[in-house]
Amino acid sequence: MSDGGTTGLSAGSVAVVTGGNRGIGQATARALATGGATTILACRDVTTAEQVARENRAATGNDAIHVVPLDLADLDSVAACAAAIRGAVPAVDVLINNAGGAWRARELSMQGFEATFAVNYLGHYALTRLLLGDLRRPGARVVSVTSAGHKVARGINWDDIGFERGWRSMRAYAQAKLAQILFTRELAGRVEGIVAHAVHPGFVASDFYKGDTTPQAVFEYFVRLCARVGMAKTVEQGAATTVHVATAPDAGASTGLYWANSKPRTPSRAAQDVEAARRLWQLSESMVTGAGISLPSC
Repeated sequence: MSDGGTTGLSAGSVAVVTGGNRGIGQATARALATGGATTILACRDVTTAEQVARENRAATGNDAIHVVPLDLADLDSVAACAAAIRGAVPAVDVLINNAGGAWRARELSMQGFEATFAVNYLGHYALTRLLLGDLRRPGARVVSVTSAGHKVARGINWDDIGFERGWRSMRAYAQAKLAQILFTRELAGRVEGIVAHAVHPGFVASDFYKGDTTPQAVFEYFVRLCARVGMAKTVEQGAATTVHVATAPDAGASTGLYWANSKPRTPSRAAQDVEAARRLWQLSESMVTGAGISLPSC
């Protein structure tokens, strides 16, 4: 898949990046296209994504950069995105579950799920499941961008997963990021031949933390302060771990791990709960199929 570097996939490979039109996702997509791989930007804002695709083609000399609409807050859009990808390419070598967000007030997805959980986790769960047939080739990788913020969550709030009672932005965000790691663990154990990892990009000086997408005001202030004094990473630095895990041989030799600064790290105790990972998979499947989306068996 790679020559040992961390700058892209080889020509002929196919990479899908959700949220590839901004921030870390944009930097990730450009890096993966550099080696000549076909790169698909799966994005809600198609207009911006098309502009980014043009910029990436010019910067990389790679014309095989395409845009597919994806609204992770709408499972019908997720299903349509998966169908479009399957119709456009013969197989997928790397799926980067990158897109995400957080809200100051509790909102619901199109199917009535809490938005933070739906956009960061459940939509990506559904997209991955729908693309499993296209990922079933030796060395295919699924990389989910999580956060060290998962450590705030002591576990999945099973009795009220949508926080209808006691919703707090950071609680919802931490649970969604914890879910991504648990999903990665379960995917790695369930599906033979697929390499699945979760990555923490670090504190990044991007617009994720601005305005209404900030998990909480104090966190926004902290991140902006870090950016001003040079503690925050650039988006390219933030994308480095994702690109490494998507391409490097050492990441391909393992599966089910949590990475930061391009090295395996130890996640929280809750993120290592094997039974919780299994239970979350089953719950997620019932949520998606209950919303009318058919999933292939796994």
